[in-house]
Amino acid sequence: MATRTTPTRKAWRALTWLILILVVLAGFQTAGVLAWKWGWTPKLAIDLDGGTEIILSPVVPGDKEATAEQLQQAVSIIRQRVDASGVSEAEITTLGNQNIVVSIPGTPDQATLQRIQSSSKLEFRPVLLTGAPTAAASDDPSASASPSDDASLSSTPSVKPSNASDTNWVTPALQKQYDDFQCSDVEDSGANVADPDQPLVTCKDDGTTKYLLGPVEVNGSDITDASAGTVQGSQGVSTNTWAVSIRFNGTGGDAIKKMGNRLISLESPRNQFGAVLDGVVITDPVVQGVTDQPQITGNFTQETAQALADQLKYGSLPVSFQVQSRDTVSATLGSSQLQSGLIAGLIGLILVVIYSLFQYRLLGFVTIASLVVTAAITYGVIQIASYHSGYRLSLAGVAGLIISIGLTADSFIVYFERIRDELRDGRGLVGAVEAGWGRALRTIAAAKGVNLLSAIVLYILAVGNVKGFALTLGITTIIDVLVVLLFTHPVLQLLAKTRFFSSGHPLSGLDPNALGAVYRGRAQFRVSTEERRSGASREAQRRQTIAERKAAELTSAKSGSGSADSGKES
Repeated sequence: MATRTTPTRKAWRALTWLILILVVLAGFQTAGVLAWKWGWTPKLAIDLDGGTEIILSPVVPGDKEATAEQLQQAVSIIRQRVDASGVSEAEITTLGNQNIVVSIPGTPDQATLQRIQSSSKLEFRPVLLTGAPTAAASDDPSASASPSDDASLSSTPSVKPSNASDTNWVTPALQKQYDDFQCSDVEDSGANVADPDQPLVTCKDDGTTKYLLGPVEVNGSDITDASAGTVQGSQGVSTNTWAVSIRFNGTGGDAIKKMGNRLISLESPRNQFGAVLDGVVITDPVVQGVTDQPQITGNFTQETAQALADQLKYGSLPVSFQVQSRDTVSATLGSSQLQSGLIAGLIGLILVVIYSLFQYRLLGFVTIASLVVTAAITYGVIQIASYHSGYRLSLAGVAGLIISIGLTADSFIVYFERIRDELRDGRGLVGAVEAGWGRALRTIAAAKGVNLLSAIVLYILAVGNVKGFALTLGITTIIDVLVVLLFTHPVLQLLAKTRFFSSGHPLSGLDPNALGAVYRGRAQFRVSTEERRSGASREAQRRQTIAERKAAELTSAKSGSGSADSGKES
């Protein structure tokens, strides 16, 4: 026969899980500090700790001005780039409807700065020529990957090209420009704002190869997604070869498929196309198949594949940008504002403690202990997220933590009041704790579900600091439920077994007299005068519930009234 798990065993089991969670969090924090150079405190956002401010100016061909719509699109894409690099709480805004201001907390690394500063349009152009960048083709035949093509192209009659891969694009003047081009000239060549309808001479981003590319055939703005993953073999088994898969919208898919149909039959290097970002080529794959959703393979590692996927996914800006300035800025709110926020939270915490002790006597210490456990877990999660996932705590995030104090206390109050209701209905404390928990859990789950849903929706729709508020609100909501399950309820299960609480001591917060119940201690009902006169046995009196007693009193009252009426009639 199976042994029934008692409430006490359940309580100790839950507390064991809680202790394990706390130990894991503490261990992770300690390992991070000792092995990964983490700090013991969470990283702060730019409004509390200062950071770096970069001002980007749009560059539009023909000296035109960027439109407000283009700037807003650029803000959205730059924000995605920054978030993809793990930098949270960054502020990306427009300035005077002409520039974009990117404010990053702390001191960003070079990779993050490169993501932001490399902020031009992404374009796909067919390759016409490619070669080494160190010597002109006329002096060194090895400078071109296809020297025979160079000679024929330079003598091609100047007629209107029929497509972007047509060799008629390569005039003698353009051939000479390509031959003389050095990769050190890319930055000053204006490649990042080149005319999309004309050929482009540029280099690969690592400076190892130079290119003569045809006009733009596919715009990066038509990319809907790009992801890194391993190539699947014919049997559906991973080959451990990394590749980048690109997803286009309908327009982009048709354009890339049309370009692939033409390039696949051409000789090298004209069977390649270059993905041009910020005026340089980031990849130049050979077309090996025709599809509207291509996959790029090569000598990728997981890191390089993911980096290329991010460049393709977040590289499409409606206009090109150049860095106007980059400055270090101080905190806009500073430590004084953080101190004020912490003081406000401390005041709120003190008020909750005072209310709990006044309303629930010593039972209020369960609330205090639950809040301490909640604070410990929350601090651990925020600190780990700060260094592991790039999260930074802003003043809005601090506000979310302060609000969570009241929301967390609500859970305990709901549970305590349910227990009191059960005691008023005539249950003993052990039964009241279990029955009250069943009813309170449904209420807590419904309330916290609404809170969590609100936090998720706010996080998805909001930007900037508001995301930090939504994140801390969502984290504390989940932790609140965890603490109620693994600490508050188990502690009350154990306290219900103690003599102090089970006897209904006036200081316990569960005093029968104060609650208006009709029993003392554990199911010890008061015996009415009528019951004593009737000589009811003590066992019968002990089993009688409040409802039964009231029903008996009502029946007795009706019987007495009936007797009085009969006397009057007679």
